[in-house]
Amino acid sequence: MANSLASFAVLIGLVAASPAHALADARIERIDGDTLVVRWSAQRPVDIRVSPAPDAPADTSELVSRADADGEHRFSVPAGERRYVLLREAGSRQWLRVAERVLPLEAGSNFRDIGGYPGADGRHVRWGLIYRSAGQPLLTPADEARLARLNLANLVDLRSVEERRLAPTRIAQVRYNAIGYSMAALMPTGAQAVRNGSSIYRGFPTLLAPHLRLVFDRLLGERGALAYNCSAGQDRTGFVTAMILHALGVSRETIIADYHLSTEYRRPQFEMPRLDPAKLGDDPVARMFAAYQTPQAMTPTPLKDADGTPFLAGAFAEIEARYGSVDAYLEREAGLSPARRKALQAAYLE
Repeated sequence: MANSLASFAVLIGLVAASPAHALADARIERIDGDTLVVRWSAQRPVDIRVSPAPDAPADTSELVSRADADGEHRFSVPAGERRYVLLREAGSRQWLRVAERVLPLEAGSNFRDIGGYPGADGRHVRWGLIYRSAGQPLLTPADEARLARLNLANLVDLRSVEERRLAPTRIAQVRYNAIGYSMAALMPTGAQAVRNGSSIYRGFPTLLAPHLRLVFDRLLGERGALAYNCSAGQDRTGFVTAMILHALGVSRETIIADYHLSTEYRRPQFEMPRLDPAKLGDDPVARMFAAYQTPQAMTPTPLKDADGTPFLAGAFAEIEARYGSVDAYLEREAGLSPARRKALQAAYLE
């Protein structure tokens, strides 16, 4: 847990420190089921306001602490609810909004908000509008109620036909979007068969181009928040997240840092229903996932090649080799023209 919090604090330092804000290392941690603590570094005292709405203006948010100089403030939230915190250093007109990155679900994995990151023109990605996740086949009723409060308009399922059959989502009352393909499309063969490595990621720009077009269409065309997922919420979901954040002007360094959070926040025991190998017959996909359910395979491992290169770098390398730039790839394969990208930034940056 200590390593998790340390990694989280480092990432939030990347997120919150920008020319528009003197505040640094602003972060929120959940102490228990109904207590949050916000911590920050600043040269001067800080005013703190709290709201249940991700887009609430400061003047409509509750003032919970004025001229707070000790760098920490604790506050209570009703069980199962989410809060957004606005911080402003004395002498500044700029408010910095922060929130919990990971939703504390009882039986969910890696469900997190990609808001808060510094994007184009000194703005930040809006909280409460774009969520990335692992599969959700084992959510409890309390989890379902918590997710219902997010006002999701769309769920885009990035998984294969086989995965969706084995582990149907439990997120209900939300428009469900998926594009059919076989798990076999993810499996390189021969000398390229590197488990979860860069070779697999090099196929993502082609495999997931239709999904990206769908994601951007939903982000631009409809009101309400969007969630998307694969089974672990790290590989295919990591690629789609990288493309969204790039389109919003987030730096490559921050994109990679967000990508690596999956190692800390996955809970593999909740990503797939328990599979009994004796009952799976000749289903190769079911057998593959059953093999991942052994105690030895249930601990997430870093998403890096042996030399420390992030797997995600394979996707970037493929894009830059074939298209010249990520912008060119997104325009050609995902339909994200410069005008649509500008509209995306207007909608999802603050």
